[in-house]
Amino acid sequence: MSKKDVRYTFAVLSDCGIKRESNEDMSGVSAEHGVYVVCDGMGGAAAGEIASSLAVKEMLRLLGNRDGSAPLEEAVEKAIQTANEAIYFHAEENPQLNGMGTTLVGMAIEGRRVLVFNVGDSRCYLLRNGKLKQISQDHSLVEEQVRMGHLTEEEAQRSPLRNVITRALGTQPSVEPDLFPVMAEPGDIFLLCSDGLTGEVPDAQIESLLAAEVPLTEVCANLVEAANLAGGHDNITCLLVQAEG
Repeated sequence: MSKKDVRYTFAVLSDCGIKRESNEDMSGVSAEHGVYVVCDGMGGAAAGEIASSLAVKEMLRLLGNRDGSAPLEEAVEKAIQTANEAIYFHAEENPQLNGMGTTLVGMAIEGRRVLVFNVGDSRCYLLRNGKLKQISQDHSLVEEQVRMGHLTEEEAQRSPLRNVITRALGTQPSVEPDLFPVMAEPGDIFLLCSDGLTGEVPDAQIESLLAAEVPLTEVCANLVEAANLAGGHDNITCLLVQAEG
């Protein structure tokens, strides 16, 4: 397989989970423009759903219409700031939505070049040669404690504060995303997901399910099923993007 010519296929599945009555996750894809996004809204009532929907809409609109004159990093950062402002000012104009926000994880693709971006604790993983690696970094209280050496991974998993995030779209006038460039190789599988998956299913099991030689749609279904079997306490969204030579 040539590493120069890569095309991408995708599959996505979102599920309410067992404990929640509504789904505040939102995903969006513009395969033609190489844009893939997952958001996990927060804010109660319909606010979380509004925040995640606004974020996805703005990211697809802005990155789908980019003309290539600006560097990809610049286009992504501008889109994220615009999405953040759209949510923030919508909440300012509608007091009942005060405090709403959303996580964001996504990919913007130019050929083999993949730019992963995130705000919050929705994640991007890469499965390459059967091995799973987390590309994004959680913006959460416990993960920051882990990175500083104050908590172990095991302690973080048990912490009652593990769902407290330190960055989100829409809660402040501006936001600082993290960007992670990756060069895709044929066979790579990227997973964008909300914490309804990662909060229930350990990385080792995610790795095993991603490595199964079945269609991407079936992998998505298997991931969602695993999260629900483990408790299904939150909404679950899985978006898979596979690089093919």
